[in-house]
Amino acid sequence: MFIQTEDTPNPATLKFIPGREVLARGTADFADRTAADRSPLAQALFDVDGVERVFLGGDFVTVTKGGSQDWFTLKPQILGRIMEHFAAERPVLLDEAEDGHSEGEEEDSEIITQIKELLDTRVRPAVAQDGGDITFHGFDKGVVYLTMKGSCAGCPSSTATLKAGIENMLRYYIPEVVEVRAAR
Repeated sequence: MFIQTEDTPNPATLKFIPGREVLARGTADFADRTAADRSPLAQALFDVDGVERVFLGGDFVTVTKGGSQDWFTLKPQILGRIMEHFAAERPVLLDEAEDGHSEGEEEDSEIITQIKELLDTRVRPAVAQDGGDITFHGFDKGVVYLTMKGSCAGCPSSTATLKAGIENMLRYYIPEVVEVRAAR
C-alpha cells in the first residue's frame, strides 16, 4: 500500500491519502483519545506519541500533532499505523454514526437549503482538498454558524477562510446572509 501525504495550510496538520476509501459517507472528527472509542483507526493513531487530533474524510486521514513534535519523527509512525490498519482489514468505525455533513433543523427553510447546497457544492470540496471539512450549525437573524474540522480546525487561516471566503460567497448568492461566525 502506498500512502501519499500532503501539507495543509495548518502547519500542525498533515493529510494522509491511502489510495482507498476511508469513510463511505460523511466525516469523523476525533479531538482526543477519549473521543476515538468508536474508531480503531483513530485509536491506533492516538497511540503515536504527539498525535493530538484525528480527522477522517472520504478518502483521507488528517492528523494534527502537538507543538513540540516534528513531522520527521511522527510521519513514519503514522504511515505505519495507517498501513497496518488497512492491511488487517479492520473497520474504520465501529458504528455507522458518522458526523455527516450538516446538523440542525429537521425541515430546512429555503434559505437554509440554499446555504447547505452552496456549502456542499462550493466550499466542502475545497476544504476537503486541504484535509478538512465544514459543518453547518444554524442560521439566525442573518448569521450563519459553521464549524471548521480536520486540518481547518486549528489552522491560522481558518478565520480568514470563514470571513473572507465563505462569508463573501454566501452574501453574494444569498442576500439574507449578513455574516458568518464560527459556532461555539
